[in-house]
Amino acid sequence: MGAVVVLSLALRKEAFVAVVAGAMVVALYELAVALGTRRIHVPVPPLLLGAVAMQVSAFLGGEEALFVAFVLTAVAVVVWTVLEAGEGAVRDVAAAVFAAAYVPLLGGFAVLMVAEDDGPRRIVVFVVTTVASDVGGYVFGVLWGRHPMAPSVSPKKSWEGSAGSAVFTMAAAVTGVVFLLDGPWWAGLVIGVAVTVSATVGDLSESLLKRDIGIKDMGSLLPGHGGLMDRLDSLLLTAPVMYLLLTAFVPVAG
Repeated sequence: MGAVVVLSLALRKEAFVAVVAGAMVVALYELAVALGTRRIHVPVPPLLLGAVAMQVSAFLGGEEALFVAFVLTAVAVVVWTVLEAGEGAVRDVAAAVFAAAYVPLLGGFAVLMVAEDDGPRRIVVFVVTTVASDVGGYVFGVLWGRHPMAPSVSPKKSWEGSAGSAVFTMAAAVTGVVFLLDGPWWAGLVIGVAVTVSATVGDLSESLLKRDIGIKDMGSLLPGHGGLMDRLDSLLLTAPVMYLLLTAFVPVAG
């Protein structure tokens, strides 16, 4: 997955947008199938079409276009559900709008980042910093994890692991902001702290969703790791956080 992202960034920004759009389609489909196990039937065609439209809109038109594409996707979901006239329409529409917001809308913030003049470098900082949070949490959790953070949601996640996430994330953020984006070191620290929180909440949120649905993994696309959605949980919630903080504190470098 990392190789695909790096290759797309090395080729053209449009290639990265295509990769993100494809990932959003696969992740949305996995989520739709998972919801179906609880008899929640979201309208897949308008959701998948909307997922692609949101990424293209974000790249071509910015934040406003991304939001408009999301609203149009929500409208399409309502119309599709009304025409099908099935039972549990309100429940299905609510789940579909949630899915559209949770996956492609949040993913669109990564496309907003790559659209900047120094977009590829911003994406590298975004991905490396988020991955550092997961790696730091895993290393500290395995070596010193003793106190569970949220045992009813994710028994393996510990406060010691969270400390490791903070250490690794701040180090990665400061390094990336200073050397790749020519930004101030303190911005890296702020971003590191924020990403530690967003990545952890993203991981716990998907764990809570899977526990509520009653499944272990969102899919089986990646042997030993589950589905693509299981790899995107931290990245999705971190994308808007990273976009907003980089926009606020790190000027775009030419």
